[in-house]
Amino acid sequence: MRFLFKTNILSLVALLGVILFSSCEKDEMIPPTIDFTTGAGYTSADAHIALNTNFKIGVDAKRTEEKDDLKTFLVTRSYDGGTATTIDDLTLTTAQAAEFTKDYNLTTRNMAGTDKYTFTVTNRDGLITTKSITITVP
Repeated sequence: MRFLFKTNILSLVALLGVILFSSCEKDEMIPPTIDFTTGAGYTSADAHIALNTNFKIGVDAKRTEEKDDLKTFLVTRSYDGGTATTIDDLTLTTAQAAEFTKDYNLTTRNMAGTDKYTFTVTNRDGLITTKSITITVP
């Protein structure tokens, strides 16, 4: 009787091990994506824009794996290759975990130069995707 009990326990442990092992999904470690909104009224690539002119950049960040929720979104700007300053630094909510979209209404400065806008999204695994747009002010 004792032998049967041990055999049943070992069988149960082995079965649980197989179930747990086979249910584990492999994380492919694919970084999230960022796309710029295109179409009328949006700047979606490097551009030349006049002094003191309003323009809009729309962003759409998405997770690439079901469980790798988006966690943070950061936007910085640097003038003429200088130090970047933060425009927006967000911790994303559960509602934004799969996809985050936002429009940034911006204005060129009142002097010639280049303005580089960098958009960075980070997911649950710490994987980062960064995209930039450079605006040249003639």
